[in-house]
Amino acid sequence: MVDFFTDLFKRIHDAFIFIQFTDIIDILFVAVFIYLCIKLFKNTRAGQLAQGVIILMIILLATEILELSASQYILNSFLEFGVLAVIIIFQPELRSALEKVGRQSINKFFTFANSEDAAKYESKVTEMISDITAAVERLSATKTGALIVIERDTKIGDIIDTGIAVDASTTPELVTNIFYNKAPLHDGAMVIRNNRIAAAGCWLPLTQKHLDNDLGTRHRAGLGVSEVSDAIVIIVSEETGIISLAIEGQLHRRFSPDALTVNLKKLLIKKSDEKKKDFFANLWKGRGSK
Repeated sequence: MVDFFTDLFKRIHDAFIFIQFTDIIDILFVAVFIYLCIKLFKNTRAGQLAQGVIILMIILLATEILELSASQYILNSFLEFGVLAVIIIFQPELRSALEKVGRQSINKFFTFANSEDAAKYESKVTEMISDITAAVERLSATKTGALIVIERDTKIGDIIDTGIAVDASTTPELVTNIFYNKAPLHDGAMVIRNNRIAAAGCWLPLTQKHLDNDLGTRHRAGLGVSEVSDAIVIIVSEETGIISLAIEGQLHRRFSPDALTVNLKKLLIKKSDEKKKDFFANLWKGRGSK
């Protein structure tokens, strides 16, 4: 480990003396890689761990300079065997980070539909949003609990398989009937794929985050699936009728039906020129704003 750092500092010193154009490109790639890693692990347990590892590396360097043999041996051993432990302990965070990278595939940004296809797609999405909003408004008024997952780029077929296949249009009457408190599928989640109800009564992974005491299992499940995918989750509280949205591991509460419609359109409908801009923006900014 000590030899690694010594060699690293020597390479950095040589790079500044004999720097070439290809070296500048290399540095830029490394800088972008580090920046993207920071974006992926920001505000996660893995991010806090990374800070601790950096501190340990600084302490290790200090022990080498001060020639503290015992401390240096202990830190070297910890860093060598700690890598495997980190991968095991933080497997969920690492998996989530890799899934985020996968969502931003280059093909996604370079494949643009023609104007006719885009218009048809937007019409179908708008109709689905209108149906869902109308249903959610009724469910909220009657304080009927509901959990609706709208699949986006990350496929959640494993979650769909936990429920009952439906394959039906998103009519407000059907949605409200599924979540009627005496219906057999009302406790699970409804999953919408390609603007149709794919399944109902689905089971979702629960978040490990601490939530307020007034938020129950329905909110924990909605937030949980938003952490492992880019799905949009609509939650209606059974106790208060409050409408919430879970997006990318964040819970946003107290939406009116009109505000829900506006936000769903922003999240689900994108023009082709916006996609082109997003490709270049995502190289530096990561995923777009929530």
